[in-house]
Amino acid sequence: MDGEGWKKHASLIVEKNGVATLAIRDAGRLNILSTPVVTALVRAISDIERRSDIRVLVLRGDGDEAFVAGADIKEMAELNQTSAMVFIENLRQLCDGVRLLPKPVIARIPGWCLGGGMELALACDIRIASANAKMGMPEIKVGIPSIIHAALLPRLVGKARASWLLMTGEIADAAEALSYGLADRVVAVGDLDKEVARVADMMAGFGSQVLAQQKRLLREWEDEPLDKSIQNGVAEFGSAFNTGEPQKYMDEFVREKKKGKQ
Repeated sequence: MDGEGWKKHASLIVEKNGVATLAIRDAGRLNILSTPVVTALVRAISDIERRSDIRVLVLRGDGDEAFVAGADIKEMAELNQTSAMVFIENLRQLCDGVRLLPKPVIARIPGWCLGGGMELALACDIRIASANAKMGMPEIKVGIPSIIHAALLPRLVGKARASWLLMTGEIADAAEALSYGLADRVVAVGDLDKEVARVADMMAGFGSQVLAQQKRLLREWEDEPLDKSIQNGVAEFGSAFNTGEPQKYMDEFVREKKKGKQ
C-alpha cells in the first residue's frame, strides 16, 4: 500500500482552520480493525504527521453505530503465534502513531468502542462520547488478554477499575465511562458533532508548536519521575519563547484586555 493507497479504508477532510477529520471507511458497519484497515490508518497517520496545514485531528468511524467495535475476530481466529505477533504489532504501530502524533487527536465516540477500538481511543488525547457510547475491553471473553495500549488503563482509571474492566470484560455505559475517565466528556447524541467541532476549533486556535510541546510533555510525564518532569519543564518553558508563539498570543491577549478597558 504505497502513496495514498490508504484512501480505500480512510478518508481525510481538512478544514481551513486546520481541523482535519480522519474517518475509517469500508470496515463494516462497526468499523472493525482488520489488517488492511489498520495498515491504511498507519499510513494515513504517517502522512498527517508531515502536513503543516493540519493542527488538530478528529478520528472517527463511519456512521454513528460505533467508533471502532474491536479488531477482526474472524481474522484473529486463523492466527498462530507468529502471525498473531505480526497482527498485534501492526495495531501497536497504529496506536503509537496516534499517541505520539505531534498534533492533538480527538476521538469521536458515538456508540461501541471495544477492544482494539478502545486501545485506539486510549491513544487519543481527548475522548468525546455520546450518551449512547459503550466502552470496554472484552478480549478475555474470546481467550486473549488485553495488551498494548490497554497498559494505559491503570494510569488513566486506576488499578482497581483497570482490573475490573480487564478481568471481567464487562462493558461500561456512557455514564460509567465518564466516571471512570474512559471518556473525557459525554454529551447528548444530537450534540456530539457540535461538541467535537467546538473543542477542535478551540484547540486549532492555539499555537501548533505549543500544542506539540504540551503533548510531548504529557507523554514524558507518563514515564518520568515527578521531580524530573518538574525540572524538565523549566527548559521546555524557556524553549517555547524560541517559537514566537508566546509573543504572538500574549500580545493579542494584552491588546484585547486594553480594548476591554476602553
